Amino acid sequence: MMKKSMKKNAFVLIIATLLAIVFLLPLIFMLFTSFKTLSEAMSSSALLPKEWTLENYGSIFGIAADVPVIRWLLNTGIVTIAGTVLVVFVDVLAAYALARLNLPGKKFFFTMVVATLTIPGIVTLFPMFYIFRELNLINTFAPLILIYSANTMGVFLVYSFLKGFPKDLEEAAVIDGASLWQILRFVIFPAIRPVVATLAVLTFLTIYNDFLWPSVVTSADEMKTVTVGVANLVQGANFVNPGRMMAATVVATLPALIIFVAANRYFVRSVISSGIK
Repeated sequence: MMKKSMKKNAFVLIIATLLAIVFLLPLIFMLFTSFKTLSEAMSSSALLPKEWTLENYGSIFGIAADVPVIRWLLNTGIVTIAGTVLVVFVDVLAAYALARLNLPGKKFFFTMVVATLTIPGIVTLFPMFYIFRELNLINTFAPLILIYSANTMGVFLVYSFLKGFPKDLEEAAVIDGASLWQILRFVIFPAIRPVVATLAVLTFLTIYNDFLWPSVVTSADEMKTVTVGVANLVQGANFVNPGRMMAATVVATLPALIIFVAANRYFVRSVISSGIK
């Protein structure tokens, strides 16, 4: 019996390793290509470079760099952090109101929230663009951040968790004279922290990797996000320099990858918490 279990575990480990290699191979190829010279990147399909060079990264971060990757990363950081904080704040308040407060028309509003999940994002893209254009906010941070001011999936996620959360602690806090804000801050929020962390990470990655909306509302180089900026590197003279494109892609991918790996434990906690409740 033990031998069968060991064989099964070994088989699962082998399959998992092979799948990991398949998924990681493009990232590995991207990383090694970024260290190749121009001639080798154009002519060689070998994984490892024969001659290692930092020239591609120097063309991005050097004094004479003509690609403002650092500016793109700064823009992306501002938009991503501000958008994530805004989404979490609005979604938690909305979910708490819908799940706990006795509001008139609460069921109707919740139905509308769920109904918006069926609306494709592309449907609202151009109306939102025209609104921001009429307000003269194109090529500013406002449309890049405010478009993420609420996330209906996040409202539904937190709402679903709160509906299964017992009210005993809240009732005890009410008896002790706690306000609604104090209940939310000191009773509810510590309990839903894994769910909120999961929402924050998913929102962060979504905003960080968004390409369509930033490409619509930004045209000036100094206002572009890193996804739009890196996409522009496949145009013009940069198209014939794979090493430089890969170096820029590595720089763009690294922050999101670090955030995902660091926050992976929150996903596990959220799943466990959902199962326990």
